[in-house]
Amino acid sequence: MKNIFLLLAAVLFTSISVNGQVLSNKQKQYTEADSLRGSLRPERAYDVLKYHLQVQIDPEERFISGFNTITFKAEEDLPVMQIDLFENMQIDSILHGNHQLAYTRKFNAVFVEFEEALGSEATDSIQVFYSGNPIVAKNAPWDGGFVFKKDEEGNPWIGVAVQGTGASLWYPNKDHQSDEPEETLIEIAVPNGLTNVSNGRFIGKTDLQNGYTRWSYKVNNPINNYDIVFNIANYVHFQDTYQDLDLDFYVLPYNLEKAKKQFAEVKPMMECFYEKFGEYPFKEDGFKLVETPYLGMEHQSAVAYGNYYKMGYLGRDLSGTGIGLRWDFIIIHESGHEWFGNSITANDIADMWIHEGFTTYSEAVYIECRWGKEDALKYLEGLRKNIGNQSPIIGDYGVNSEGSRDMYPKGANLLNTIRSIYDNDELWWKTLKDYTSTYKHQTIDTKTVEDFFNVPIATELQPVFDQYLRYANIPVLEFKKTGKRIHYRWNTDVSNFRMPVDIFIHEKEIRIAPSNTWIEFSKEVEDLDDIQVNEKEFYIETKFIK
Repeated sequence: MKNIFLLLAAVLFTSISVNGQVLSNKQKQYTEADSLRGSLRPERAYDVLKYHLQVQIDPEERFISGFNTITFKAEEDLPVMQIDLFENMQIDSILHGNHQLAYTRKFNAVFVEFEEALGSEATDSIQVFYSGNPIVAKNAPWDGGFVFKKDEEGNPWIGVAVQGTGASLWYPNKDHQSDEPEETLIEIAVPNGLTNVSNGRFIGKTDLQNGYTRWSYKVNNPINNYDIVFNIANYVHFQDTYQDLDLDFYVLPYNLEKAKKQFAEVKPMMECFYEKFGEYPFKEDGFKLVETPYLGMEHQSAVAYGNYYKMGYLGRDLSGTGIGLRWDFIIIHESGHEWFGNSITANDIADMWIHEGFTTYSEAVYIECRWGKEDALKYLEGLRKNIGNQSPIIGDYGVNSEGSRDMYPKGANLLNTIRSIYDNDELWWKTLKDYTSTYKHQTIDTKTVEDFFNVPIATELQPVFDQYLRYANIPVLEFKKTGKRIHYRWNTDVSNFRMPVDIFIHEKEIRIAPSNTWIEFSKEVEDLDDIQVNEKEFYIETKFIK
């Protein structure tokens, strides 16, 4: 969700900007540091199997220290291994068995030199001891880093949000979205009297006899690096279940009653998402909502919540229709990411629309479940006012660069347009549910999405994806009258563009199949004013040439 908050700021403060950190280099002037972070170099030819992260956090000094044991499998011969850790953080030592390894640092990349090259297919591990004062976010989650606050009772309230900025801001890892550990052990030591909540299942706590208690959590599923988190506060806990899914909620004590009321929305949300997307993809780890000192984030199985127990987005409706005030935006959007972004993850952040377009569409799906299709369509149409159509949704590959922030509302409207092209809701919902199950716990790219949604129908969707994802403009459906005849065509960047669209002639709905070549109406149409285009279900522009 990293960019959604910047998008929301655009809506609220009239200048476009969204949650999370600014990732794309608008001037397209990429640096070596961008390539080191964004590319899969030979030094990254390994598959992460497990992280064991053990860290102590000192709230007063804003200092952390600990280690991450990285278990991996070499995919090629590996004489040098790249891991990532922000250059302001100190590496104390790197161990391979009982041997200390040499390493060099360049920007935020760390190149670890093995005494002998590891052979392809070898499974091994290194242990990286580190410490330092991590970057503190100035305004999380709009920028990445730690958040050190006090609750209303003066207790420390600490969190972290690093999507886009990178998890290597605070712990050493292979900081690339294409690789996720199959399992993770997270152990966070905090001052006695405070609670830490991390991803996965709570497996125990240990009094370290030094004023700190270590809280241990086990994640039993693959997890994005940026999703691995801690949440430190004087939390109270309450719980519930949905079917066989454990629901756990951690909030500040004085918000307990408000939380019990607000978080009741989780059950109807789960009912809807189970029906449309399939069961919760991390059932083994349970589902948690955790009150955080920042607005929110899709942290896997420990979703961050900071919407002040208000409906909408901080009490506002992003669509301008009023429909967005019927539900809590952070609960629905961030939980939607469990299916889209956490379970199904883009290999490269250039394809982040795979996260954000689908998750924004999940908002409309929830509305449709609760209040019907017409309200869902109104909401999606309302979101279009937030689309700039100034640059493509897909970014540049291999340089840690996102595409346009339009990926949220435009991506959602693209999906709804494809649903309209399908013109068969039963098939659409089956395909969407099949998509979430087919690529569950996988990292994929845009081509995978395109190919999957292209298969069930006869219409060739590739030109549609190309126009909406790879160009800034949306298709323009043009009509003109020549003599007594009406003609129509698509005006697009993509050549040989074809896409069916529904129109109304004298209030009767028909489907036409325009191309880039002028086509004469076979139906009797006397005037351009007789034609209305179904722009509610198709995100297009209409132009009448008179």
